[in-house]
Amino acid sequence: MIMGFRLRLVTLFLLTFDFCILIALVVLLPSYFLSVTKNSLANAKLETQKLDPSLASEELAVIEDINKKLDLVENAEKNKFLPSVNVINAILLKKRPDIKITEISYQNDTRGKKIGVTGTAPSREVLLLFRLALESSPAFKSVDLPISNFVKGSNIQFYLNLIPSEK
Repeated sequence: MIMGFRLRLVTLFLLTFDFCILIALVVLLPSYFLSVTKNSLANAKLETQKLDPSLASEELAVIEDINKKLDLVENAEKNKFLPSVNVINAILLKKRPDIKITEISYQNDTRGKKIGVTGTAPSREVLLLFRLALESSPAFKSVDLPISNFVKGSNIQFYLNLIPSEK
């Protein structure tokens, strides 16, 4: 009786396993046929493209266009203006303790490289001393402080334009 039970259990397991394999084949066969068909179509298209020389010139034009775009991106990265630590240190070392710098911005356009410094000064005299200290620094070619920054007498919001010296 135990032998008969084990034999029925093994038979049931084999039937279940065969049924799973049958379901897997039914599910996977359409995908297999689809991939075989796509592969043969791709091979046929490749053969026709090898025989047609006009497509090769179009492909070369596309490749040249992509290469030009890649060169443009690579050259743009090379010409990128990165302010040196020396320039930032020159600004911060010349700053007086009562001047608050809120922003340092960088520009590199057709007119050249420019650094903008925005902040607050407690008085006209302190702002003028800061500008003179920056002008005396060898890190900058020119320092532009608009006269409109001196209109207010105290708590002056200022904006300086600095052109770094080429080093």
